[in-house]
Amino acid sequence: MRKIFLTLFCTAFFSISFAQNNSEIANVYINRANTVIEESIDFKQALVLFEKAMKYTDTITKPNVANLGAKIYFELKNYKEAQKYSKQYFLIAKNKNSEDYLQQLELFVTINEELELQLAEEKRLEQEKIKKAKELRRIDSLKIIWKNTSKEFSVQVDSIYQFNANNYALYRKNSKFGIINDKAEIIIGANEYASALSYAGYILLKNKEKEPTKVYYFNTNKGVGALLPNPSDFNSLSTNYGKILLPRSNGRLVTYPNNSYEPMVYDLNQNKIVKVSNKEEVLKDLKKNDIIRKYNKDLEVKIEKEWYVLGGHLGGGIHPLYIESDYKVYAFLCSIDGTLLFSSSSYDYIGAFHENKAQTIKGNTISWINQNGTKVSEAKDKMAKYAGNSKVIKLEEGVYQISKDGVIVKGNDMLEKMPDFLRKFQ
Repeated sequence: MRKIFLTLFCTAFFSISFAQNNSEIANVYINRANTVIEESIDFKQALVLFEKAMKYTDTITKPNVANLGAKIYFELKNYKEAQKYSKQYFLIAKNKNSEDYLQQLELFVTINEELELQLAEEKRLEQEKIKKAKELRRIDSLKIIWKNTSKEFSVQVDSIYQFNANNYALYRKNSKFGIINDKAEIIIGANEYASALSYAGYILLKNKEKEPTKVYYFNTNKGVGALLPNPSDFNSLSTNYGKILLPRSNGRLVTYPNNSYEPMVYDLNQNKIVKVSNKEEVLKDLKKNDIIRKYNKDLEVKIEKEWYVLGGHLGGGIHPLYIESDYKVYAFLCSIDGTLLFSSSSYDYIGAFHENKAQTIKGNTISWINQNGTKVSEAKDKMAKYAGNSKVIKLEEGVYQISKDGVIVKGNDMLEKMPDFLRKFQ
């Protein structure tokens, strides 16, 4: 029994002693907090000290401690904690007429007012946050709508060349050529034509670079196109178009089909092969003007001592000449003055004559001549310069869009740029 009593006594003693030690330590920090406020008005440091004091305090029993906590938290705008300590003050304060009590009462009212404002502001900020989150979700949805719509305005091609004066351009995809306009409309798909050229308002699509057997021409002046007649329609022995020269602005195109003693001259405006209808009259005039010595019933011409097959008319009085049993042009006769341009020393091919110039090819060299074969400056492509305001935009490899007047276009449909699209729904 004595042992039990002794144990209980020791436990109580040490508990009271420990409680006294905690209370004393808490008082040290409380005093330090008050000193910091009095000397430097540093409420942040005072809060650090006050919180250390609270670690050694189970329950606040002194009004001055509750008053200190309320002041510190009030100055640091933590009004919820300030209200808690202020309420604790009123639970333990006995003298309701004291100056401290009246000051705490004034502070309590102010704390409640500030807390009310703070809670209202927090609620406003939370509502604003929710509203902003909804707006962001709405904007994200609009962005998805725009991106999906934008895909429909895109063209999947490898490259788009420069538009001509009639707003058409070549494009390339998978090593094939097609035609597109400046409203992102595919006119001719890039499916089978491996070679192409654009000149003087006409676009030619060829199934092969050399000796093509299929050629599609597109007249950008009229916005229509068609296939050239088969080579065999021009000459039963021909199987390909041979060499193709540049089309001219009058619509004339010259090709040199194989197995033929005459180039094929084609009118791209009238969609027909052009041949000399009065060949005998032409020969009579040539003989009359001493350009040729004579001609025979087979409509062959003799120049000096040689007989030639007269291979049609390229315009400007320029005539290809062939030798029997050789389908390669032997020479070109410039009938204006009788000049002979031998292919061995001058040109392999001559194109349509127009506006005082004709294109010539010798090997890989291209040049231009006048009616008597004299070299002149290069003919300018008057339809090469684009006057519109469409711009080709490369989004990524193989994906393009065309913008016009600040919007993306495809045919007659338009799509604003994303910032303008989003702004419209604000």
